[in-house]
Amino acid sequence: MSKVAIIMGSISDMPVMQEAIDILKGFDIETEVDIVSAHRTPEKLFDFSKNAHTRGISVIIAGAGGAAHLPGMVASMSPLPVIGVPVKSSNSIDGWDSVLSILQMPGGVPVATVALNGAKNAGILAAQIIGSHDKCVLDKIIFYKESLKEAVNKAASELKK
Repeated sequence: MSKVAIIMGSISDMPVMQEAIDILKGFDIETEVDIVSAHRTPEKLFDFSKNAHTRGISVIIAGAGGAAHLPGMVASMSPLPVIGVPVKSSNSIDGWDSVLSILQMPGGVPVATVALNGAKNAGILAAQIIGSHDKCVLDKIIFYKESLKEAVNKAASELKK
């Protein structure tokens, strides 16, 4: 079974990153959650990044605020796909520093980047990556997307009443 690692630079990122955990649990995808600070625990960052694939991790979601080096540093050392979640934190410049730190990666070190505080979409994207080779997860994603469409159609119908 595929597993998604959800890491964040600080416990203060947890309220945002919880949305990724929740959506992945809804798809019955196992998660591993940890705090890995690019600036305060560099040894842990190196160990995590270099070894996540040996522990059954298939995708890494990394959330960080401020300078937001975590997703890029993980991507520089891991062979796994990394999804960056810029977090609007107390020390950020309205979140733009986090967005740009994650988005502006150099060639050869890709990080898929979602919207500011967009952990839910990071979880969905991780599930879609896993679903590309796991039919059970793919079927759940198809059902989820269909439910989104039904919710919009229902709201449109209610609006016309």
